[in-house]
Amino acid sequence: MKSFFADLPDVAPDYSLEEMLEAGCHFGHQKVKWNPRMAEWIHSEKDGVHIFDLIKTKQQLQTAHNAAYKLGQEGKTLVIVGTKRQARELVVKAAQESGALYIFSRWLGGLLTNWDQVKLSLKRMLKVEKGLADGSYKNYTKYEQVQLEKELARLRRFFFGIQTLKEQPDCLFVVDTVREHIAVKEANNVGIPVIGVCDSNANPDDVTICIPANDDAQKSLELIVHAVTAGYAAGKKAKKTPAAKPKAAADSVKATETK
Repeated sequence: MKSFFADLPDVAPDYSLEEMLEAGCHFGHQKVKWNPRMAEWIHSEKDGVHIFDLIKTKQQLQTAHNAAYKLGQEGKTLVIVGTKRQARELVVKAAQESGALYIFSRWLGGLLTNWDQVKLSLKRMLKVEKGLADGSYKNYTKYEQVQLEKELARLRRFFFGIQTLKEQPDCLFVVDTVREHIAVKEANNVGIPVIGVCDSNANPDDVTICIPANDDAQKSLELIVHAVTAGYAAGKKAKKTPAAKPKAAADSVKATETK
């Protein structure tokens, strides 16, 4: 899949540097907390805080938008991972609007590396959910029904947002690669590409497409998440449809049918 991003369409908007500045995308962490591998994305330091080069951030955001567009256009599955407090509602809303899947509560270790078991858990969640809704368990004891409700609540905590996932996702979009380091590591282990928001304390080598930016400020996250998911939504809308038969071929078929 990494080679999938080698040939991207050029459809991303010309994002405003002023808007990115106002959103606080340029603020990194304090210098003492930085990861030296982020050096190429950092413009300067001010009052002990690293400042991102927004021209490079803009370029990477455009690349991420184009990648998401291609994923949507090709019918690929994108899962957004954002479990930090300031990202949860944003992730859910953006994912639902764009047709992406999402994880907003907690990343379950082994979700990608133990996929066969996860598939069974997803099936179990849907079965219990359906059974409780349609009365299939009405003859169960009250205790058994309560246990089923507790089981469903636990499964939803981990899998709500990806309940329709049939196979491993084609790509992850991670809004904080340090916080979600387990998700990033698992994706790398199984060869799933990652689009990641990398603050100055992150390791950009862990992701396929690095978006160097502030991953703490609400407005910064809103701008970046909306940019990427807008690309995915646009790609899904432009999803390729089977080409129409050439007129000559269609005429030939029609002539054959009339013989």
